[in-house]
Amino acid sequence: MKTTKRSAKPAQPLNTASQLWENYLSSMEGPGSRIEGQIVEQYLPLVKTVVRRVAVTLPSHVSGEDLYSSGLVGLLSAIRRYNPACGTAFETYARVRIRGAVLDELRSLDWVPRSVHDKVRKVEHTMRGLEQTKKRTPTDVEMAKELKLSLSDYQQLLEGIKPPTFVCLDSARSLDCDDGASHYEAVTDETQKDPGELLVQKDITRFVGARLATMPEMQRKVLELYYFKDLRLWEIADRFGVTESRISQVHSLAILRLRNYLVSEAEQCDALIA
Repeated sequence: MKTTKRSAKPAQPLNTASQLWENYLSSMEGPGSRIEGQIVEQYLPLVKTVVRRVAVTLPSHVSGEDLYSSGLVGLLSAIRRYNPACGTAFETYARVRIRGAVLDELRSLDWVPRSVHDKVRKVEHTMRGLEQTKKRTPTDVEMAKELKLSLSDYQQLLEGIKPPTFVCLDSARSLDCDDGASHYEAVTDETQKDPGELLVQKDITRFVGARLATMPEMQRKVLELYYFKDLRLWEIADRFGVTESRISQVHSLAILRLRNYLVSEAEQCDALIA
């Protein structure tokens, strides 16, 4: 009697992220393994998205390839440090790591011209002075008058100082979220074991959340749409029915106010300690 040999079933391709992670976590393969490479490929679009969001505000001489390389380093770091038990989606965790790696690269380059640094300091100083005297957020007209500029020149100034306004806005998951939860609170970092550092981090998150809640609605919405909904400036402009230039100005002003608030809080803490 002739017997037929049953052919082995071909290995099923790993098409989904969940399958990849299940195999990666259950395997004994270390860094540089085939499965790790597949996970990297799965999340390359996320790296491109994060880098594109940062690069859109940078001058042309900043290399996009360098930023992309830094983003890949951030992705690899996220893959090797990720702990599913923390309850955070990997994409959320990886986005924080990737953006952090890209911003670290930019800080190391120190590409911002001195003239831009000077303009930023001048605007921040003026803003803080008006906030202290008026006990509220100054208007564009008031800022322009204090800086001895026309409203048009002031708005152009805001566009010019856009590049150095890097602030980590991952501190709030959603500006409309009632629980005030943050990405920082959701992401577990195995290297973060200092209780003092964790307390400082929570304080910063609380300060940022408090400031966002007091911002004018348009500024708050622009930050939400840009950083959390991944809309581009021109897409946000379409929603508001204004020019992209105007949205760029609103974005810059909102970031400056957030920076200014954090600096003010830090100085108050220093004064209390002294």
